[in-house]
Amino acid sequence: MEGFKAFLMRGNVIDLAVAVVIGAAFTAVVNSIVKGLINPIVGAFGTKDLEKYRSCLKAPCETNATGDIVHGIPILWGSVLSAVLTFLITAAVVYFLMVLPMSRYLARKAAKEAQAEEEQAVADAEEIILLREIRDELVAQRATVRDGGGSGSSA
Repeated sequence: MEGFKAFLMRGNVIDLAVAVVIGAAFTAVVNSIVKGLINPIVGAFGTKDLEKYRSCLKAPCETNATGDIVHGIPILWGSVLSAVLTFLITAAVVYFLMVLPMSRYLARKAAKEAQAEEEQAVADAEEIILLREIRDELVAQRATVRDGGGSGSSA
């Protein structure tokens, strides 16, 4: 039970659950766009319902009062077109509203981190140069004290 609890409490599982819920809600939005916007535009050239677009592979295709095929072999290319449009709209919205802004944000963040690392490297290099100068100055002072202190005390 502890392993199962740890599995559920990991961030990936919760993120996945949120993604599924958002995806389901987003599917409803995309479907309404296809039915409310795309289908009427396509309907200007024919029928509003893409599902009604079909061709008959083996003629004649006959339907009953409920719209079921009773004779012939129909190719339901309208439903395929509707599904492709739904997919393309979903992919475009996900890309332009989620993927593209996130990649731009991550690129900016990486650039800022790279700049900060570069500035830190420059600061470290300047600090090393300063420490070397201090060391050299201290060595020079010690040498001066040794040379000057030894010759002045013998008078």
